[in-house]
Amino acid sequence: MVSDGSSQFQLVWRLMRGQRLRYTAAIAALLLATGFNYLVPLVGTVTIDSAVAGRPAAADPGRPLRVLLALLGGPEHLRTHLWLAPAAMVILTALGGVFAYLKGRHAAIASDGIARRLKDDLYDHLNHLPARYHDRIDTGDLVQRCTSDVETLRQFLAVQVMELANAALLAAAALPLMLALSPRLTAVSFALIGPLVLYGYVYFGWVRHVFKGVDEAEGALTAVIQENLTGIRVVRAFARQDHERAKFAGPNAVYRDRNLRLLRLMAWYWSISDFVTLCQIGLTLLVGAHWITTGDLSVGVLFAFLAYLGTMLWPVRQMGRILTEVGKTSVALRRIREILDEVRESGSEAGDWRPEAGTAADQPRAAFDPVSRLQPPLFPALPPLCGAIVVRDLHFTHATAAGSAGRGTLNGLSFDVAAGETLAILGPSGSGKSTFIHLLVRLYDYTEGSIRLDGLELSTLPRPWVRRQIGTVMQEPFLFSKTLGDNIRLGRGDAPDHDVTEAARAACIHDTILGFEAGYDTLIGERGITLSGGQRQRVALARAILKHPPILILDDALSAVDSETETLIIDALKARRGRATTLVIAHRLSTLAHADRVLVLDHGRIIQTGPPSELARLDGFYRRLWQIQTSLAAEFTQELNAG
Repeated sequence: MVSDGSSQFQLVWRLMRGQRLRYTAAIAALLLATGFNYLVPLVGTVTIDSAVAGRPAAADPGRPLRVLLALLGGPEHLRTHLWLAPAAMVILTALGGVFAYLKGRHAAIASDGIARRLKDDLYDHLNHLPARYHDRIDTGDLVQRCTSDVETLRQFLAVQVMELANAALLAAAALPLMLALSPRLTAVSFALIGPLVLYGYVYFGWVRHVFKGVDEAEGALTAVIQENLTGIRVVRAFARQDHERAKFAGPNAVYRDRNLRLLRLMAWYWSISDFVTLCQIGLTLLVGAHWITTGDLSVGVLFAFLAYLGTMLWPVRQMGRILTEVGKTSVALRRIREILDEVRESGSEAGDWRPEAGTAADQPRAAFDPVSRLQPPLFPALPPLCGAIVVRDLHFTHATAAGSAGRGTLNGLSFDVAAGETLAILGPSGSGKSTFIHLLVRLYDYTEGSIRLDGLELSTLPRPWVRRQIGTVMQEPFLFSKTLGDNIRLGRGDAPDHDVTEAARAACIHDTILGFEAGYDTLIGERGITLSGGQRQRVALARAILKHPPILILDDALSAVDSETETLIIDALKARRGRATTLVIAHRLSTLAHADRVLVLDHGRIIQTGPPSELARLDGFYRRLWQIQTSLAAEFTQELNAG
C-alpha cells in the first residue's frame, strides 16, 4: 500500500515535469489569497472591540490585533472613520479574489499541459506495444483509460491538489491566529474536527475500492458501445438490434449499480459531515457566548473565531469530496500506469539495430535495388534492401492456453525467395499463411528458426525500418476517415500527384476515384465504410504500390474484387514483375496463376511446392482445389448460357 502510493506520487511528480514552476506560482498565489482572506475577520474584530465597544485589543504589542489596529490608525482614528473598516475588508477580499483567480489559472494551465502530454505519451506508447498486448486487451477499456482516466487525473491536478494545499494552509494559518486570540476557545473549536478527519480517512478507503469497480464497469460499457458501433451494419443486416440492446443493458445496469453505491457513500459522508460541522459551530457559539457573559471573551474575538471556523471547516467538510477524487485518481493512475509499464516491442527504435558480425551487412549488394533512393535516413547503417528472403526451420505458435497452441502454428518452414520473384502461398484456413506474414512484418517474433532479408537476421532489424521496406495489403484493409488521396499516400506522404495516380491505375481504382464528385479529395467514412469491399482493397493495394517497397505482400487482397477487375490488376502486377519480391496469399487459383512458384501449406508445413502449371498436374491439394474451382466455373457458365 505504501509502496503503491509512493510509486503513484513519483509518477505524478514525473508528469509535472515542465509545469512545476506554474504549480509553484499557483501555491504562492494561494498563500497570498489565504493571507488576505484571513485578515478580513481580524479587521472586523478590531472594529467591534476597539472602535465600537472601546475595549483594548491586548496589552502585548506583538499580537496580530494590536498590529492591525495600528495599521488602521489606532482606536480613536478608527472610531471617527468607521468607513475604513468596510473599505479595508472590501479591498482585502478583492485582493484575495485576484490571487485566488491566479491560483486557479496557473493550476488549470499546468494540469491541461500535463494531461495533453500524458495523452500524447499514452498514444505513442500504445502504438509501440507488441501485437500480443492488443490481442488480449479490450479497445473500449483502452479508450476509457486514455480519456476518462486521464481526465480524472487532470481534474485532480487542477482542483484537488489546490484544495489539499488550501486545506493545509488554512489549518496552518488559522491555528496560530486562533491560539493567539484565545487558546481555550481554540481547543473547543477543534473538539470535533479530529473525529471528522478520522471518518474522512475511513471513507477514503471505502470510496477507492468502490470507484475501482465503477471505472472498470465504465470501461466494459465503453467496450460494448465501441464494438456495436464498429459492427453496426452487421447488427442491422442480421436484425440483431434487440439482442444488442439486451447485451448493452447488462453492463449498463452494472455500471448504474456501482455508481449508485458510490453516490450512496458520498451521501452518507455529506450528511454526517454536515451534522458534525454544524455541531462544531454550535458548540463554539454556545461556549463563546457563555464566556462573553462572564467577561472572559470579547464579541470581536468570538466573531473572528466563528469566521475562521467557518473558513476552516469548509475545506475539512470538503475533505470527503477531496478524498473521493484522491481515491478516483489513485485508481486512474494505477490503470494508466498499467499501460505505461508494458514493455515496448523490441527493435522499435532506430538505435536498436547493430550489424551482425559475418552477415551480409558488409557484403557487396546485388544489382537489383529498386528503392535505394527511398532509403530512410533514420537507419544510415543499414544497406539498401533487395528483397531476397531466406527462411530456415521456422517455428511459431499462438499460445491460447498453458501448453496449448492456437491456429496458425508453424512447424519448421524452410524455403527461399529470390529478389524480384513472385511467390504464392496456398493452404486451408489455419495452415499458417497469415501467421508467416505477421512474422515477416514483425508483428510477432518467431520462437525458433531464422528469417533473413538479404542475409540480415529479421529479429535483429529495427521494426520501423522493416515495415518501411514491406508493402502489405490485408484481406480486410483498414482505411482512415480521410480523403482517398490521403489514404493512398499513407506510406509515402510526400508522393507527388503523378505517382499517386500511377499507383491508383496499377490497382485499377483510378477510374472509380474519378467517378466521385471530389475525385481524390473525396472524404470517405470511418474505416472506409462508404466504399465497397473491392474498392477498399484496391485503395489499399494502391497505397502499398505507391511505397515502391522491395517486398510486396498481398494477403488475400483481391478476394472482394470481381473477376474482370482481378484480371486487370494481375496484368498490372505482371507489368511490374521484377520490381519487388511479391508474396501472394489467395484461395482463388486465378489470383495465383501468374506466380513464379507456389508453396502449399498444411498445419504449418510445406506439403507441395513448384510452378502453378506443374502443381496442376500433380496429385495433391493444389490440383484438388483447381479441379473444384474449374468445375464450379464451368457449371456457372453453363447455367448462364442456359438462362
